[in-house]
Amino acid sequence: MADLGKPVTPDLTFHRYEDNVRNMLRILDAKAEAVKLGGGVEATEKHHKRGKLTARERIQKLIDPGSDFLEIGLFAAYGMYEEYGGAPSSGTVFGIGKIHGRDVVVVANDATVKAGAWFPITCKKNLRAQEIAMENRLPIIYLVDSAGVFLPLQSEIFPDKEHFGRIFRNNAIMSSMGIPQIAAIMGPCVAGGAYLPIMSDEALIVEKTGSVFLAGPFLVKAAIGEDADTEKLGGAEMHSEISGVTDYTMPNDEVCLETIRNIIGKLGDNPKAGFDRIQSKAPRFEVSEMYGLIPEDRAKPYDMHQVLARIVDDSEFDEYKAGYGKTVITAYARIDGWAVGIVANQRSVTKTKKGEMQVGGVIYSESADKGARFIMNCNQKRIPLVFIQDVTGFMVGTRAEQGGIIKDGAKMVNAVANSVVPKITIIAGNSYGAGNYAMCGKAYDPRFIFAWPSAQIAVMGGKQASETLLSIRLQQMNAKGNQIPKQEQEKMLKEITDRYNTELDPLFAAARLWVDGIIDPAETRNVISRCIGVAANNPHIPRFNPGVIQV
Repeated sequence: MADLGKPVTPDLTFHRYEDNVRNMLRILDAKAEAVKLGGGVEATEKHHKRGKLTARERIQKLIDPGSDFLEIGLFAAYGMYEEYGGAPSSGTVFGIGKIHGRDVVVVANDATVKAGAWFPITCKKNLRAQEIAMENRLPIIYLVDSAGVFLPLQSEIFPDKEHFGRIFRNNAIMSSMGIPQIAAIMGPCVAGGAYLPIMSDEALIVEKTGSVFLAGPFLVKAAIGEDADTEKLGGAEMHSEISGVTDYTMPNDEVCLETIRNIIGKLGDNPKAGFDRIQSKAPRFEVSEMYGLIPEDRAKPYDMHQVLARIVDDSEFDEYKAGYGKTVITAYARIDGWAVGIVANQRSVTKTKKGEMQVGGVIYSESADKGARFIMNCNQKRIPLVFIQDVTGFMVGTRAEQGGIIKDGAKMVNAVANSVVPKITIIAGNSYGAGNYAMCGKAYDPRFIFAWPSAQIAVMGGKQASETLLSIRLQQMNAKGNQIPKQEQEKMLKEITDRYNTELDPLFAAARLWVDGIIDPAETRNVISRCIGVAANNPHIPRFNPGVIQV
């Protein structure tokens, strides 16, 4: 095993970098706390007066005391739906927690946000929850408290393949896969949404607050002229004693949650994937030193080995083809005891044996070839893969094209696409163009994908994109005989740059669930370990077939 990294000297540059990251984290934490308030203090008080716990309170009472909840999609819908008053966390809280030591997916409607109504991104978030349950063979618990689809946006959530109906299709698929589904009706459950708890294996309903029906009293009156109150139409007593739709009647939220814990606690054990894990060893260097290693100017080089030395066990790894294709680091290591294969972009400028200088963060032909071979090796050995992205894309230009960069890039993309071991992606910095694909972006099915506050995801960097967009606009205007003064061009460039930079913000990506969340860089080690532990619940790893790779 080779030692990684070296002690850092906390000079002025180190402290400047550190302050920049800490400032980003302070801003992010403040925004996270605001999101966690859901519909706000007043809406929470009204919720409590009805005898109900909030979504987050329910989750905390459900999972094991003192255990961590790996929340997914905290910033879903951030900055979206503002014309409707916003939808903090898309009106749904979900993640992975432990109940009696077992990993489970928990999905809880937040009724303080528009009565728990489903926005388009809410549907996407629920589908992500089911995807995680299916990929990792985890029991899933639904804490239902929702008024149904947000009607002003019904056309964006109802009819398409990845819309509302997919939820119930997944209920059926998970049932056939033998994945336990437990639903607690803790508030309204209306119309199509009524199928979700009833297509689960077991359904609990809370007296007085829980109700489930295909059409509520007002719609029944309008449709068939019948007067019916909520309790007789779909309350706990009716469904537990007359229709037989629900399986358990619960007096309140607390008893309901404890009953779910009891049900989960009696589930039989399942085989694991068998990924190798030994006693964990802490890195030799302080994890928080990563803050001082990440330049505030994202174009500046830095040594990714130094970052990895603060993530992997004992700050050591076995680097594969260390002297070849140096702009991509490939190595076997351990993270919290788990054996992993790491594929990371090297941001420092490197020199080849031929004396050529290679720009950090760019994937060259040699780097892509090495990455593809390493990914195939990890699949053969059943070793989970960890991708750490800080990539501006593949090398361009005459020499690169004549050297077959497209062919070599295709090899790497092919290997990533066909990889069968769990893949976990961390976007540390840039994630531009096809580099996003080769380094296992969202489209390549990572089991989990997280971003640092310093992440940017786009076709290209802000400066290049803004200048390209301005050039196109100017050409269009010049073609019409309009000459644009330089001052006006600068104003246009600023407007384009500001808009593009907004889309580069990791919050923009997190709002749309391009990433599962934004994490503190110092938590990277813990998050990766947690994700591998979750992935290990699925013992079914198909045979790896790389497909056709041109040589």
